[in-house]
Amino acid sequence: MQKHWWQEAVVYQVYPRSFQDTDNDGIGDLKGILQHLDYIKNLGANVIWLNPIYKSPNDDNGYDIADYRDIMQEFGTMSDFDKLLKAAHEKGLKIMMDLVVNHTSDENHWFAESRKNKENKYRDYYFWRDPKNSREPNNWKSNFGGPAWQYDPKTEQYYLHIFSKKQPDLNWDNADVRQDVYGVMKFWLDKGVDGFRMDVINLISKQPGLPDDPNADKSTVEDAMGWVANGPKVHDYLREMNQQVLSKYDVITVGETPEAKTEDAIKYTGFDRHELEMVFQFEHMGLDWSKNGLGKWSTNKVSLPELKEVMSRWQTKLNGKAWNSLYWNNHDQPRVVSRFGNDSEQYRVLSAKMLGLLLHFMQGTPYIYQGEEIGMTNVHFDNIDDYKDLETLNAYHEIVQDKKQVTSDQMMAYIHHSSRDNARTPMQWDATKNAGFTDGTPWIKVNPAYKQINVSKALNDPNSVYYFYKKMNELRSQYDVIVYGNYSLLDPKDNEAFAYERQLDQQHLFIVTNFTSHVIKRNYKVYNDQKSRLLLSNYDDDLKRDLRPYEAKVYYYEE
Repeated sequence: MQKHWWQEAVVYQVYPRSFQDTDNDGIGDLKGILQHLDYIKNLGANVIWLNPIYKSPNDDNGYDIADYRDIMQEFGTMSDFDKLLKAAHEKGLKIMMDLVVNHTSDENHWFAESRKNKENKYRDYYFWRDPKNSREPNNWKSNFGGPAWQYDPKTEQYYLHIFSKKQPDLNWDNADVRQDVYGVMKFWLDKGVDGFRMDVINLISKQPGLPDDPNADKSTVEDAMGWVANGPKVHDYLREMNQQVLSKYDVITVGETPEAKTEDAIKYTGFDRHELEMVFQFEHMGLDWSKNGLGKWSTNKVSLPELKEVMSRWQTKLNGKAWNSLYWNNHDQPRVVSRFGNDSEQYRVLSAKMLGLLLHFMQGTPYIYQGEEIGMTNVHFDNIDDYKDLETLNAYHEIVQDKKQVTSDQMMAYIHHSSRDNARTPMQWDATKNAGFTDGTPWIKVNPAYKQINVSKALNDPNSVYYFYKKMNELRSQYDVIVYGNYSLLDPKDNEAFAYERQLDQQHLFIVTNFTSHVIKRNYKVYNDQKSRLLLSNYDDDLKRDLRPYEAKVYYYEE
């Protein structure tokens, strides 16, 4: 296996809207990111992934792009971006942009032209279809609720939108669409950006004829994602993208690929495939989903054996063939310490460290989402009006008000557990007003936990989650086995401890974590090995066989 810089990297994800506001309009901006480059570098990250910063009407927080070559006004100017890129590079940090090309905004020039009439050049940039029996052209469900089609009275046709009706899907079967997208990519790469995270990139190839989804009527299916993902020409298009654009630059690429299994991932990212470098998979993110046809909306707890099975399958199936991305959190997922850990005052720090250690010692490139490194938690707003996320608001309206499937109180409990806004509340910098995020009114309320959980407090506490993450990142640069070693799971059925081994040549790692709030006893052979030494732990001593609540340990030895 040829080694690449992005395999050894650590990525820090910034959600610009919620990171740092410098002009007091309540919205984070590019100058705010610039202020905190040293903070990110000190953590040990070397790549910053920016969620979309392009011009957008913000129907879906920037994932509806009106102009791919301009900056969202609330975030600043292109000059601000150029300064940020230059400053990051001077500090040895790389910048990865978010590429959103499955769909555009309905305010994008391409779509504005497309909807004028049926004859213009841009009409075929999108999926326009006649009504079928005075209804939608097919039965596809939108990811944000309701049908995936919007009627446009001007030309008496429907257009396809897998997400919001303000996010019409691009028709990648049109070669002009692909060339225009490649032109956008070259524009940013020629500026000097260091790669792309590609939003729902495995949806870009739709099935010819757009046939009905045979699963649509099943109560367990909430959208058409499983039917439209991994389409027939997706690999042709990604290879073309690689050949014409990506292969000409030394960049990091990661594709967001819902519904992708390991065999799909190997096709997208295999070392001999010439498509992408890695993908974000969602199997571990779906383990706590509803069993009652409500998709992500639940308060379920993850089964540890199921989590082990998914994580281990991705580790072993991709080993030597393709590369993993490692993540617990991002802008679309609830906070992991509240989800898989224990966010009580007693155990929040211990369990946040435990989850970080478990993930970061696996094979793959780790991604840290802003606030994860200080153990930020889910937010529990009492009023639905305090939530801003389109998906959350649509789900509340559909599940509670329209279909009356659950009560308002039950749905609010689901939202507290699963809403994307859990990740989107402002970064908690200090204990001053609005957590130091803004002197204005924040676009979304600050999590009330900010007085106890903030960066200022973490930096002044040598035992904080922040310094634990920093130590993990330092170790990653010192031991090749952490990056490249083979993985093997121990005790797959153990529903309290998650233990695994890594091995590269003579280097060995043994990792064990306790997922419970009580002491458990486990006897591993590493405890009797004179050659082994404790590399990292979230406790300051080692009781060997006695694993205390949320204890996590890494042992290192050489043969």
